[in-house]
Amino acid sequence: MSEHVRIYEVGPRDGLQNENMLIPADRKIELIDRLSRAGFEKIEATSFVSPKWVPQLADAEAVLAGIKRRPGTNYAALTPNMKGYERALAAGVDEVAVFASASEGFSQKNINCSIAESLKRFEPLLDAAKSDGMRVRGYVSCVIACPYDGPVAPEAVRDVAGALFDMGCYEISLGDTIGAGTPETVSTMLEAVLPGLPADRLAGHFHDTHDNALDNVAAALDLGLRVFDSAVGGLGGCPYAPGAKGNLATGPLVAFLERAGFDTGIDRDALAEAEQYLRSITKASA
Repeated sequence: MSEHVRIYEVGPRDGLQNENMLIPADRKIELIDRLSRAGFEKIEATSFVSPKWVPQLADAEAVLAGIKRRPGTNYAALTPNMKGYERALAAGVDEVAVFASASEGFSQKNINCSIAESLKRFEPLLDAAKSDGMRVRGYVSCVIACPYDGPVAPEAVRDVAGALFDMGCYEISLGDTIGAGTPETVSTMLEAVLPGLPADRLAGHFHDTHDNALDNVAAALDLGLRVFDSAVGGLGGCPYAPGAKGNLATGPLVAFLERAGFDTGIDRDALAEAEQYLRSITKASA
């Protein structure tokens, strides 16, 4: 049997949050249902953040209430604070995610605090999640470079990833937020992180700014990673990272992995239908 690689679909959250025009909840629900039918094990459905900061995802409760939950698929949401966590818990998410940065400049621009302060803020959330039996995923932004601080030291990534893991995150997604990575810099970063965290607790999250994302996936595969984030249709970017191109697109990632001999469990025809639907709703909302 082929070795399995899990694709963590982040388009409904990390992708749609950057769309300029509001997309109605029923269309988001239909997109997630189509992605569910494609066989994803993990779908990041929405984010429980202040509507003031991310108005596109103000309908988080409605979206989670409306989706058809597929057995075998976990539906996740980003929760930046305790208020968001409590909303997500009430909405019935399967897991939540928190995010920190490996760059001080990005942390200040993104969440208005230092890296150390951001980690401190997550402590009550992680404690509550442990008590509730809720799994928490950790994101680390700017693992290669920062739009404000420039290149990021691999040791900084190691320290933040290790802190999130020690706090209770079951998996750490390492994000090349501005798509600055190359196979060489990705390998160097991972070689700093891996002595403290096993590869089966790490995920790669690459943006395709310079068309290097699939090459970076290959470098991470060589070092043992078997989980990768991607967004249907290559949606996304980052509102706090000027010039950041969209996330690695899911379709090309599935094709790349399957050509390399890995099993993804994704129905490519159903994925293509989801991509076509996405094009229709983003065009209609433009």
